Amino acid sequence: MIDKPGVIDKTQSHTLEDRHSSRRLRLQTLVRLRWLAVGGQALTVFIVAFWLKFPLPLIASSSLIAALAWVNFYLTIRYPPTHRLAPPAAFALLGFDLLQLCALLFITGGLANPFAALVCVPVIISFASQPIRYSTALIGFAMVCITVLAFSPFPLPWFDGVEINVHNVMQFGVWCSIASTMAFAAFYAYRVSMEASQLADALAATELVLQREKHLSQLDGLAAAAAHELGTPLATISVVAKEMERELKDDDRFREDVMLLRSQSERCRDILRRLTTLSSEGEAHMRRLPLSSMIEEVVAPHREFGITLELIEKSPRKSEPVTDRNAGIMYGLGNLIENAVDYAREKVTITVEHDHDKVLIVIEDDGNGYSPDILTRIGEPYVTKRQKEDTAGGLGLGLFIAKTLLERSGASLVFENREPERAGARIRIEWPRMLIDANSTK
Repeated sequence: MIDKPGVIDKTQSHTLEDRHSSRRLRLQTLVRLRWLAVGGQALTVFIVAFWLKFPLPLIASSSLIAALAWVNFYLTIRYPPTHRLAPPAAFALLGFDLLQLCALLFITGGLANPFAALVCVPVIISFASQPIRYSTALIGFAMVCITVLAFSPFPLPWFDGVEINVHNVMQFGVWCSIASTMAFAAFYAYRVSMEASQLADALAATELVLQREKHLSQLDGLAAAAAHELGTPLATISVVAKEMERELKDDDRFREDVMLLRSQSERCRDILRRLTTLSSEGEAHMRRLPLSSMIEEVVAPHREFGITLELIEKSPRKSEPVTDRNAGIMYGLGNLIENAVDYAREKVTITVEHDHDKVLIVIEDDGNGYSPDILTRIGEPYVTKRQKEDTAGGLGLGLFIAKTLLERSGASLVFENREPERAGARIRIEWPRMLIDANSTK
């Protein structure tokens, strides 16, 4: 697998642990949707009863709508707007919504009512925001409800003296239509929600890794700042120690202690002076470096794993770009090279080429390559069901982070297998030359 230990592993486990809580439904969202349902139901009953003048069980319908409104009002005054519902509470409220709607439909024609398809709404909300076990229970309850609706003895409100009788075959067709719509919409909502959640977690991990890399690159500046801040108090201590040494040079009780104090303060000042010197001397060449130096710095940590690393430079160094040190580029390239080393048999080849228009880096290994079904999914987060002996390169969060960081720098990546006569995988990373020349850490 490509995921590096440390930050990535901790982040991935942290996001997996917190995903359950992060998908909790906010009460205010549900309350607003329910007020919309109350208004829609009330308006529909009013139009049917007083405008169209269809016979309607007005008292029963109004009581059901009032019950939904009362529960909504109670939730509004009982809980703060920021309250998030635990899965059991959300399941109970959505189940109540489903039951209230089905009761209203039951007394107004059952499945013959044109609004019967609204039964799907609570189920879709649940699959988009709740754990799968609660959502599965809710869709099972919804299936029972629409089955009961098929046997409603109450006629559809219509003109006086006219009764609409829906044939059993038509009733079954409506039931199948609502059931299939509910199942399809629920599955679609669940998949979209889960993919969005996984992508958000993976991007958060990407930001954390990039922040860590930037932090490491900034330690040199922090050392210089610490040396500057500590210089003044140490100078004061040194001056006081000299005065004490002059005053107490004839006092055997304190002479050795004062001399030790002075020598140690001088030693501290010397250490800080060297830190400041290293920072001021190294900052310029550490901040900007030629492309060849950056590649060598990325490749160096992976030379001691028994795999031959061959670096091929197709373009002369005198015309190579000089770029600012970019933590995202260096981490992304390092991760891809580590991936190639992990899945290579004997050798990894890194080819660097540049001209006036582009900068191209090609990473090749002599492993088994990518399987055809995997090539279309490379870069998706949390796709880790890979075996090292089967394919080249992991498809976990680490590869997603590397691909995302490199694409943020303006690179385009192509993952492919090498020619049939040469087993192995190939990754092409290409930047426009102008982006590399102007690249800076952000």
